[in-house]
Amino acid sequence: MSDVLLSVENFSGAFRAADGRLTPVLHDVNFALRTGAITAVVGETGSGKSLTALSILGIQPATFVRTSGRILFEGRDLLTLGATALRAIRGRRISMVFQDARAAMNPVFTVGQQLAEVFRLQHGGSRDAAMAKAIDALRRVSIPEPERRARQYPHEFSGGMAQRAMIAMAALICRPTLLILDEPTTGLDVTIQSEIMELIVELGRSAGLTACLITHDLGVVAETCDAVVVMNAGRVVETGTAEAIFTAPQHAYTRKLLAASLLVPA
Repeated sequence: MSDVLLSVENFSGAFRAADGRLTPVLHDVNFALRTGAITAVVGETGSGKSLTALSILGIQPATFVRTSGRILFEGRDLLTLGATALRAIRGRRISMVFQDARAAMNPVFTVGQQLAEVFRLQHGGSRDAAMAKAIDALRRVSIPEPERRARQYPHEFSGGMAQRAMIAMAALICRPTLLILDEPTTGLDVTIQSEIMELIVELGRSAGLTACLITHDLGVVAETCDAVVVMNAGRVVETGTAEAIFTAPQHAYTRKLLAASLLVPA
């Protein structure tokens, strides 16, 4: 049996303008996510990495049109599924953590209420049981005083705590097979970045998660990831193990990225 959980195959797409004209933005994107591994998709802003990730869940911008290719998850082409089938996969099978955790939460409900409601949507059960699961999830991501914090609103959480809460929701409440993280450490200080990535690695080990990390931070990638996909201008220019990418990059663009991050000499 293949150890590939998800594969993006010859995936191309374009943005459709109001007059119907198409502007290609993704060009024959190919990469695979292996079960149990943390795979980073890296590249500068505008390289297409986030757009590809959003397409996996079917939440890409309405003006984006797939022109070719497929995205296989557990043998099913996600791009051919209807809305009902995709909803059954989102959260329960594939979850996503977005860059701005506080903006992704509803400001008028407490953090605990939001985690508990997601638990009930995914798994059922009573409100009291769901809240107990929410508090336990906050505890497992090392949020202090989880019972008190569960009663607080998103604006009362620091950036790092909000990110932990979103990871608790996506990874522990939803219990997915695949966790996608879109720039999860952006805007956090270095110490908090390290703690967040250590949490992701630990959850991968303890919960059996496969993770896809969308990032431009190659320092984070070097410390935590098993494999790397390098994108530039809507194309995958190089893939490989993290060790191979950082010690013997093959593509000129990869070498430039590493040099810009001061991880290798120019």
